Amino acid sequence: MARLAQTAGLTDVQQEILSTVRDFVDKEIIPVATELEHRDEYPQAIVDGLRELGLFGLMIPEEYGGLGESLLTYALCVEEIARGWMSVSGIINTHFIVAYMLKQHGTQEQKDTFLPRMAAGDIRGAFSMSEPALGSDVSAITSKAVRDGDEYVLNGQKMWLTNGGTSSLVAVLVRSDEGHPEGSAPHKSMTTFLVEKEPGFGEVRPGLTIPGKIDKMGYKGVDTTELIMDGLRVPADRVLGGTTGRGFYQMMDGVEVGRVNVAARGCGVAQRAFELGVSYAQQRHTFGKAIAQHQAIQFKLAEMATKVEAAHAMMVNAARKKDSGERNDLEAGMAKYLASEYCKEVVEDAFRIHGGYGFSKEYEIERLYREAPMLLIGEGTAEIQKMIIGRRLLEEYRLQG
Repeated sequence: MARLAQTAGLTDVQQEILSTVRDFVDKEIIPVATELEHRDEYPQAIVDGLRELGLFGLMIPEEYGGLGESLLTYALCVEEIARGWMSVSGIINTHFIVAYMLKQHGTQEQKDTFLPRMAAGDIRGAFSMSEPALGSDVSAITSKAVRDGDEYVLNGQKMWLTNGGTSSLVAVLVRSDEGHPEGSAPHKSMTTFLVEKEPGFGEVRPGLTIPGKIDKMGYKGVDTTELIMDGLRVPADRVLGGTTGRGFYQMMDGVEVGRVNVAARGCGVAQRAFELGVSYAQQRHTFGKAIAQHQAIQFKLAEMATKVEAAHAMMVNAARKKDSGERNDLEAGMAKYLASEYCKEVVEDAFRIHGGYGFSKEYEIERLYREAPMLLIGEGTAEIQKMIIGRRLLEEYRLQG
């Protein structure tokens, strides 16, 4: 039987990379994921293995020691990793977004300083946009940077940092009114700072505190944290791109590719849920036959597989559009929206197929059931995606005259 979610037109190199990642997932992640997740334990051995495979530098150009691969290759690798354990894909994703922002927007000095060490996995990235008092309303950011000679002084509180404790480089979005008079559009007074720190919790450098891990329903293992800046001094040459006021656009560019990543995660989790559901349905017997022989279960499996295929196709389309150099916010928004919603539905159907056993922590589907909801929120809620999609559609279909 052909495996679901195959991708046409891949090169031999892409196929070899995916085969290697798939084998790693099957041998090194799936057998230990549920145990580590229940202990909320950081998967250090898995991360070390990914580092040896070169995945931390997958999209970093070869001139900086990376593999120089496409967003499509990266997204397909993320899909495979999320099939094994979604938390691991989150560890890779935030690192990748920071590397991408550096590649696209950093000064030459910033690229030379950080990208080679990021490609080697010696520096792990995290990015920080959200705050406690705002959700999707980025324009309401209150964290602030004030110029003081050759430095900026940063103050404020940030929220929901993936890799907040284990990272050593954080891209932080704050308000900087320098050169932007009062009354300017809010997004024009935002700047991204590259903040270096020691991994760990507590005061990780003067003026910067990572309080500890946030206890979550799912998405465990990976450290999700707050970030508190109290008189944090950052050199002026650590403004991403060297010019203030561009942070909003830089972050949105990073989030755009992050949405492709979240779509890929949704595809991976949905694939695993389908695999678990179709396997259990052939093992469990009721009324004298495997429940897979009951029409009601076959209908569920048909719907699940169709959703996996549809989400995968949209994710691949969004990645290829970005790789071509074209604007892809419409495609990325659609892919993220559909994949996260379908992931939730496929996981729930697999949960239903398992019956009472799906509620037991002994079965893997219980973990997936707690992980899927994060994808409904990460990199923008469904409502935000609909707003993006709707506005872009009106641009494309605007009436003339």
